[in-house]
Amino acid sequence: MTADSDTTLVEIGVHGRWSRSLGADVSAAIGKCLAEPPAGIIADLYDLGDPDAASMPLWLAARRAVSAVQPAVQFALCLPTATALNRRLRRTDVVPHVFLFATLAEARAAVTRRLAPVPRRQADMPPHSASAGLARDLVTRAGADWNLPEPLLMRARLVMSELVVNAVEHAGTRIRVTVSHRGADLHLSVHDGTTSRPSLRSAQSSSGTEVLTRPGTRLGIVQAGADAWGSMPARGGKVVWAVVRPRSGDCTAPGL
Repeated sequence: MTADSDTTLVEIGVHGRWSRSLGADVSAAIGKCLAEPPAGIIADLYDLGDPDAASMPLWLAARRAVSAVQPAVQFALCLPTATALNRRLRRTDVVPHVFLFATLAEARAAVTRRLAPVPRRQADMPPHSASAGLARDLVTRAGADWNLPEPLLMRARLVMSELVVNAVEHAGTRIRVTVSHRGADLHLSVHDGTTSRPSLRSAQSSSGTEVLTRPGTRLGIVQAGADAWGSMPARGGKVVWAVVRPRSGDCTAPGL
């Protein structure tokens, strides 16, 4: 999987001969994408060995899963025209919902043209501790523009701050910070220049058994404040993202 923080597209490259194991990996990858829905998903099937179109049920299931997401997620498959999978897909009702393309470049261009505009604020920042404050300010300004409730923004500022500090401490590269508003949710992401993926560290109890991650750790704070979070490879590094959703008791507008 490769994310593009500029277009909010995710590309999934499928390689090898189709098997039950490969299908499970692809299904898991699509599930991860839908945890923080991108604007579009493109599956590159040029290196997929599937002479009998055995993977077709998975793509039909993926189309159903993507169709159930709000706001809508564009879904495209890139595969040679002279394949059994392409022919079988074109004979079903999946084509109006899933775009089929012969090249990846065509798929990117077509999906990008169809993307619905999403309110978004974005800024490039240096690998400096002061960037955490700049990122919090970005969330505050975005929330004011979008008339979001202060309790939601408080959680979003905390989560964004920890994502940025974690990137500064462990990546040490320039970062791109993005805040987007989809439905009622705030989507936060930090794109840095390293491929090392973040992970929670669990503490050990006196008996040696694993216990919950200490809430004071940076990613522990992210997990506590966000409703979902994760990471995926991106061009030139990785993206770490988080979703902050309204909770009961939040006001409908700041100051109310």
